[in-house]
Amino acid sequence: METKLEKRYGLFTAICMVVGIVIGSGVFFKAQTILTKTGGDMPMGIVAWLIGGFIMLVCLLTFSFMAQKYEKVNGLVDYAEATVGPQYAYYLGWFTTVMYYPVLTGILSWLSARYTLVFLVSVNPVFPLMIPAAEGGCVFGPECMVLTLFYICLNFAINALSPKLAGKVQTSTTVIKLIPLGLMAVVGIAYGLLNGTLTNNFTTVAVVEGASGNLMFTAVCATAFAYEGWIVATSINAELKDAKRNLPKALIIGGIIIIMTYLCYYIGVAGGASNQQLIEEGATVAFTNIFGGVLGNILNLFVAISCLGTANGLMLACTRGMYSLASRKEGPNPEIFSQVDKTSKMPTNSAIAALAMIAGWFLYFYCSNLAGMWTGPFVFDPSELPIITIYFMYLPIFIQWMRKEKNESVMRRFILPILACCGSVFMIIACIFSHGMACLWYLIVFAVFMLIGYSFNRWKKEKADA
Repeated sequence: METKLEKRYGLFTAICMVVGIVIGSGVFFKAQTILTKTGGDMPMGIVAWLIGGFIMLVCLLTFSFMAQKYEKVNGLVDYAEATVGPQYAYYLGWFTTVMYYPVLTGILSWLSARYTLVFLVSVNPVFPLMIPAAEGGCVFGPECMVLTLFYICLNFAINALSPKLAGKVQTSTTVIKLIPLGLMAVVGIAYGLLNGTLTNNFTTVAVVEGASGNLMFTAVCATAFAYEGWIVATSINAELKDAKRNLPKALIIGGIIIIMTYLCYYIGVAGGASNQQLIEEGATVAFTNIFGGVLGNILNLFVAISCLGTANGLMLACTRGMYSLASRKEGPNPEIFSQVDKTSKMPTNSAIAALAMIAGWFLYFYCSNLAGMWTGPFVFDPSELPIITIYFMYLPIFIQWMRKEKNESVMRRFILPILACCGSVFMIIACIFSHGMACLWYLIVFAVFMLIGYSFNRWKKEKADA
C-alpha cells in the first residue's frame, strides 16, 4: 500500500510559512538596492514597494480562489493542471523543481552564512573572513562557503527527517525576524520625526552614481526578490489541515502582513539615517544610529536568522519537488521518487535529489556572481530572473481560469485575474529594462532545462506506447 503525506500543518503554521518565506533577506538588503535604483528618491522607493506589493497581492488573491477549488499534492502545479492542462503543469512543475526552488534555496543559504559571519566580524574584528573583490564589495572566503553548505545540510536534515520540526522552525524564525523589523518601524519613524531626518529624506534626493534609464521599472524588478516566495506555501497543500479553507486565509492574511511590514520598515529606516548614508552603508547604519553599536551589530544576526527561516521554507518545497512530479507518474523514475518513507512520512528520494540540485545551482551562483570565476555571456542574476519566469508562467493559468470558471463572480473570474495578468506583464517588462541582454542568456539556459524535461516526458510516452 502506498504511504501518503500526512495532514500535519494548521492555519497559523501556514500563515507563518507565507510570511516567513517571503520576509527573508530581501527586506533587509533590497531596501538599500531599491533606494539606489530610484536615484536616491525615497518617495519613489515607497511607490516601487507599493507596486511590487500590489502585484503580489492580486496574484496571491487569484491563486487563493484556485486553492478553494483544487487540492492535490503541489498547489501551483495543481492549478496549472486544472486550468491549462497536464502537459503545462508538468513543465511548470519541472521548472520549479530543477531551477526555481533550488536556485533560491542556495542563495538564501549563502546569505544566511554571509550575515552570520558579518555578525561574528562585528564581535571579533580580527576574524579573517572577507577577501576584497576586484570590483568593490566583498567575496567571502572558505569560512562562508563551509557555513553555507552546513546551512543547506541543516535545513535538508530538518525537512527530510522531521517535517513537524520544520514547521516549528518556520514559526519560530518568523516571530524572531519580525522583532527587528517591528522595532525599526515604530522607533525609527518616531526617531526620524523628532530629529527631522525623515522629513529631510522625503524632500531631498541623494547623489547616486550610475542611476539611469527607467528608474521605476528597475526598482520594481528589485522588489520581486523581496516579495517572492508566497507561492511556495501552496506546496504543502496536501499536508495542510482543511486546506481549501486554511490555505486561502493563510495567503491573504500573510500577504497583507508582508506589505505592511515592508512599508513600515522602509519608512522606519529612513528615520534613522540620511538617504546618502543608507545608499553607501546600508540599513545597519540606521540601526546603529538609533539603537547604538551593540544592537546595530545584532541586526546582522537577526538577518541571518531571517534568511535561515526563508531557506527552510524553500527547502520544504525543494524536498517535495520530484515527488510532486512522480505522484503524477511524470519526470525521471516516478516509481522511485513517489516513495514516501513510512517512518518520517517524507519523500526521502525526492529530498536527496533536491539536495544535489541545490548544490549544483549554488556552485553556479558562487562561480559566476560571487567569485567571478566564470565569465562570458551565460552569467545572469539567479536571484531575480527565475522569479520573473514564474510571473510569465502564471499568465496562461490566469487566462484559462477566466475562460473556464464560468460559475465564479465577476470579481473572482475577471477583475482580479486581469489585474494579476497586468502585474505579471509589468514585472516582465521591468526585468527587460533592468537586466537587458542577460535576459537572453538566461532564456537559453532555461530552454536547455526545459528540453531536458521534454526528453523525460517523451521517453515516458514512448515507453508507454511500446
